[in-house]
Amino acid sequence: MEREIRPRRSVLYVPGGNPRALDKGRTLPVDGLIMDLEDSVSPDAKSTARQGVVDALAQGGFGRRELAVRINGLDTPWGSDDIASVARAGMDAVVIPKVESAAAVNAVIDALAQAGAPPDMSLWIMAETPRGVMDIDRICAAHPAVAVVVMGTSDLAKVLRLPHPPASAGLAAALGHCLLGARAHGLDILDGVFLDLQDETGFRDACQQGRSMGFDGKTLIHPNQIETANDCFGVSSRAIERAQKIIAAWRQAQQEGRGVTVVDGRLVERLHVDEAERVLALAGAIG
Repeated sequence: MEREIRPRRSVLYVPGGNPRALDKGRTLPVDGLIMDLEDSVSPDAKSTARQGVVDALAQGGFGRRELAVRINGLDTPWGSDDIASVARAGMDAVVIPKVESAAAVNAVIDALAQAGAPPDMSLWIMAETPRGVMDIDRICAAHPAVAVVVMGTSDLAKVLRLPHPPASAGLAAALGHCLLGARAHGLDILDGVFLDLQDETGFRDACQQGRSMGFDGKTLIHPNQIETANDCFGVSSRAIERAQKIIAAWRQAQQEGRGVTVVDGRLVERLHVDEAERVLALAGAIG
């Protein structure tokens, strides 16, 4: 299924129990916000955070930013109440943590439907356990509403017993496996968070590595990370210029009855034209 191209260069986690952070999200140059009811909210604050998120969504003012709410799992005391409260709150997507099976995805789908969620609401699934990573293909195929895979690298690194901070090599197999699973079903995929807010060079390196692997963007824990993520996962003027050049050369080749052409010494086929068209579409969506 062909999906709408949306920029997801930078997606910031916002604690649902922090009204000031929710309000600030309206002004940040971020592509998306994940309003979090799970890890960032203590058990005794779940109800208050849930209502705070619902109130923030009702107030609006987030512009074109993509809005998602990370609920607690249905196997927790709070998951069902989360769904009942946010199903009609007006966000774009529900983020399901620690997904380990297609059945878990469909359970959330059923609960959202019963709570009156709009039929076009998307699901973002988090790959953050070994079982979830191993079964990523079936999870991505569970329902057409699944639109994005979010890597939960902190939880995954913990259960894999990787040193802190985890070396990229320790997560490489899981990241690559989930990338394949997402792309096999036409889904976007977001890289995990970078926890050291003082290491700007390390964060840029992590973004560039994620981009080179094929990720569409990065999940963030602080507004100071937005600019770098937007830069690394964005579309440069040079990329736009090259995409336009490829498309123009291809059209000329088609008019002359040729199935391939050459741009700047490199062979160009239909697959390169498809990618060039996607680059221009993403640039337009960002703009």
